[in-house]
Amino acid sequence: MQICPRGNFGCNIMKKIRNDEISPNKRSLNTKPFSLSSSSSRPSRRAVLCGVSYNKGKFRLKGTINDVRNMRDLLINSFKFQEEGIIVLTEEEKDEMYSPTKKNIQKALEWLVNDCRKGDSLVFYFSGHGLRQPDFNNDETDGFDETICPVDFLKEGMIIDNDINSIIVKPLKEGVTLHAIVDACHSGTILDLEYVYNKYQMTWEDNRPPSGARKATDGGLAICLSACQDNQLASDTSAFTGNTMNGVMTYVLAEIVNKHPGLSYGDLLDLIYERIEEVKKNDCLVNTNFLRRFFKDKLSQKPTLSSSGRFEVYKKHFIL
Repeated sequence: MQICPRGNFGCNIMKKIRNDEISPNKRSLNTKPFSLSSSSSRPSRRAVLCGVSYNKGKFRLKGTINDVRNMRDLLINSFKFQEEGIIVLTEEEKDEMYSPTKKNIQKALEWLVNDCRKGDSLVFYFSGHGLRQPDFNNDETDGFDETICPVDFLKEGMIIDNDINSIIVKPLKEGVTLHAIVDACHSGTILDLEYVYNKYQMTWEDNRPPSGARKATDGGLAICLSACQDNQLASDTSAFTGNTMNGVMTYVLAEIVNKHPGLSYGDLLDLIYERIEEVKKNDCLVNTNFLRRFFKDKLSQKPTLSSSGRFEVYKKHFIL
């Protein structure tokens, strides 16, 4: 059984307990992909799924490809997404167009929201490294911008929350719903949405920028489920399958939704917390004294719900 925190690149300290991800199936997950430059004849349900393994560098992750497969299966089997409406970016794709580079991720996100219309349901999924950096624009209540790391981040740079917000949140028109599911460290407010749900006080907290910068949609709704809070690490583990690594939040989310379709957001979040705590109690997430000492409480990841607008979490159903 293995454990690896994502982000802060702490996994490099534990290289010996990790192996390269081995894919049993190398076929393209872009079965009938639409052209990224085309906006015609697109289905009303569309998704961009990114899984970054960093195979050519020293920051390798092991469970991201499995995460993307799980999420793709969930969208197709549980929410009736069409294969041709899903774009997958991973290092396993032979076509460079679908490599999870900074340019390709940004281009795919632009495709996702381009010409969005009432009734559209959009999904952005990311599994990979996440970091944070100082905020110099007074846009963040905690003083840090959150980021995701494309495969070429060392050369091209990270994608910061401000840019993600500008690309896929601000263009959302009335009647359009976007869900972002981000399995990465420091991802709590990765979309810079205006409200963050406090699970313990059962209330929405104001996350609007101190600077007054606009972060709102154009009338649509954006909802984000993140693997952890902004100051926490997210984990990979083999606890669920015994032999393959998976992102904890992604695996638990898919498991719960498949078993209990039609859950409210509140019930879903409660069950995710319960399942993660169950795994932790069995020592599946933090299974060495070294990890406990090195990462301390950061391995106690708490998935986070944020939104562009407040809603009743125990009445609104989780539907992608």
